[in-house]
Amino acid sequence: MTDQTIAFTKASGAGNDFVIIDNMNGACPADKSALAVSLCSRYFGIGADGLLVIEPSNRADFRMLYYNSDGSFGGMCGNGGRCAARYAVLKGIASPSLKFEALGYIYRADVQGSAVRLSMKDPSDLHRNVPVDFDTEHFLGNRINTGAPHVVIFDEQLDERDVVLTGRAIRRHHQFLPDGTNVNFVKLLGGDRIAVRTYERGVEAETLACGTGSIASAVISSLQFGLRSPVHVRTRGGEDLHVEFTITGETARDIILVGSAHMLFSGIIRVNMQTMHIVEPNLDTIASHQVKLP
Repeated sequence: MTDQTIAFTKASGAGNDFVIIDNMNGACPADKSALAVSLCSRYFGIGADGLLVIEPSNRADFRMLYYNSDGSFGGMCGNGGRCAARYAVLKGIASPSLKFEALGYIYRADVQGSAVRLSMKDPSDLHRNVPVDFDTEHFLGNRINTGAPHVVIFDEQLDERDVVLTGRAIRRHHQFLPDGTNVNFVKLLGGDRIAVRTYERGVEAETLACGTGSIASAVISSLQFGLRSPVHVRTRGGEDLHVEFTITGETARDIILVGSAHMLFSGIIRVNMQTMHIVEPNLDTIASHQVKLP
């Protein structure tokens, strides 16, 4: 028997969408990278920016594993963390005030309905005003790691920017090899508000929102232009994320990411364990594969 049925939930954090697999009982296939590619495909799978796997932890309520849609193992995902936290509350895995493990670090979250406050790791590896040149383009980028590596570039032509073309070139720029970087284009909106468009490595496209990118953009905006906490981040999907922080000199700490986490639908999918391809269900048993709202 090479086919296995897998229960899943599709979730969205401010438009950043994920497939969630509950692996608290160890039923998830071992090759989670290949599974991510299959399930996250927009045209041949469920469709998502990434896969979240919820597993047991001996240090927290659960452990979250995050895989990008291309199968690569991702860094910390802020929007994914909020979705994982709300999922855990709805499934009875954790209480509304919870903690979870990701990449060996313990994160804390508070879930109130669809709104989730997620305490994040302090940023590191800050380098401001780094020249980034390619072809005829010249940018001043700001490097920072907020759980994943990011470059923040201020761009008054944000709406017209070809984020995929420019973002891909910067993401693979020799300065950021071998791992590459996420790329955020930021426009000041007045007050403590910014708009952000993000090219995400691993997804290799612009996403509707990026949690760690929003944090990177908010912190750099504060250091560069004096924006005060909380900074309100308008995402490409139109929803605002709110970033709270404390600035001391050139460092930021006490990071909290606030935003929505919605469970869109749940269902069952059948996967061939040898090829990791989705198997078309027998129409006579389609009722057992019906999509159902959580």
